Amino acid sequence: MNFIAVIILLTIVADFVLHTLADVLNLRMLGDKVPEPFQGVYDTERYRQSQEYLRVNTRFGWITALFDISVLFVFWFGKGFLFLDQWSRSWNQGPVLTGLIYIGILIAFKTILSLPFSIYATFVIEERFGFNKTTWRIFATDMLKGLMLSILLGGPLLAGVLAFFEYAGSNAWWYCWIVVTIFMLIIQFIAPTWIMPLFNKFEPLEDGELKHAIMSYAQSVKFSLKNVFVIDGSRRSEKSNAFFTGFGKNKRIALFDTLIAQHTVSELVAVLAHEIGHYKKKHILQTMIISFAELGIMLFLLSLFISYQGLFDAFYMEQKSVYAGMIFFGMLYSPIEFFLGIFMQMRSRKNEYEADRFAVETTQDGSSLADALKKLSANNLSNLIPHPFYVFLNYSHPPVLKRIRAILNS
Repeated sequence: MNFIAVIILLTIVADFVLHTLADVLNLRMLGDKVPEPFQGVYDTERYRQSQEYLRVNTRFGWITALFDISVLFVFWFGKGFLFLDQWSRSWNQGPVLTGLIYIGILIAFKTILSLPFSIYATFVIEERFGFNKTTWRIFATDMLKGLMLSILLGGPLLAGVLAFFEYAGSNAWWYCWIVVTIFMLIIQFIAPTWIMPLFNKFEPLEDGELKHAIMSYAQSVKFSLKNVFVIDGSRRSEKSNAFFTGFGKNKRIALFDTLIAQHTVSELVAVLAHEIGHYKKKHILQTMIISFAELGIMLFLLSLFISYQGLFDAFYMEQKSVYAGMIFFGMLYSPIEFFLGIFMQMRSRKNEYEADRFAVETTQDGSSLADALKKLSANNLSNLIPHPFYVFLNYSHPPVLKRIRAILNS
């Protein structure tokens, strides 16, 4: 085992230990008393369910993580990467197609192994707590649609990246940066109208009090909005949400049908104001710019390590290749990704506070946003008192109690 292997091994173990420690600390925060702001929203039985929901999901997460690590170590130290490389090369299809075969098999292998866990989470855990509305037919068709999109969109992109690194020499990394950036921008534009409707129905919000209130608010903050869409989230889950996606004429705000059923008009306007706040504060654009910059750094570092012999020795490989180098570099890059992820989550939590303030200032109705957050948390069995270290590692949103205090004090 060389130095590169030791780094990757220690990174994997350290990541598991850190997240397990955070989980343990998080579970120790649980208690029977409903926090004061939620009294009257969370009844005692519902709050008890939220505690149990967290325990069950945390323990299931440990089992899943241990399984994933065990499979990786067995495959790695059993020279599975070498065996698969030799088998892929035996087809004599050239470096790009061989790379697609190699990476495709690894992805398929991981997908098949994770399938029982996905089924259990959906049809046992979510079912037990009254969330699941997904049928076996929807579950299967979602998987098939996801597979087809991966092949039709991801396949050509991966082939292009492999070809650049195979034939473009030292310029490969920034060629890839340009191509992948353009690809991501195109996806952002087409996703709301072409991709997302493959999985859910988006129906324009019907005329009435809610639509009038939303359109009036959008006009008051000079936000161009042709329509608001209702997404049939209830086909899969009782959980509720709202989101903003896309740019320009293709930007789309969608409210889950479950959200509309559970909230008042003023609360829904407040939720929408929060989403518009992200757009007005340029949070979405800033996140994209940072993501593109990170992509460029990653591709540059990849160009430095993709042919490094020590990287291939760490995985017992007998021959170097672009496709295997990409896989192995991804593992070596994980410490950088870990710290970048923490930075992005800290920034995201700050953005959530800003979007909340925007909603309060423009609606002049902080209580409706606070009430909406309370109902969302209760309906989704959210954890109200997460441990600070768990929040630091995992949360892209501030804990709901902190958000509510900030809203009511603004």
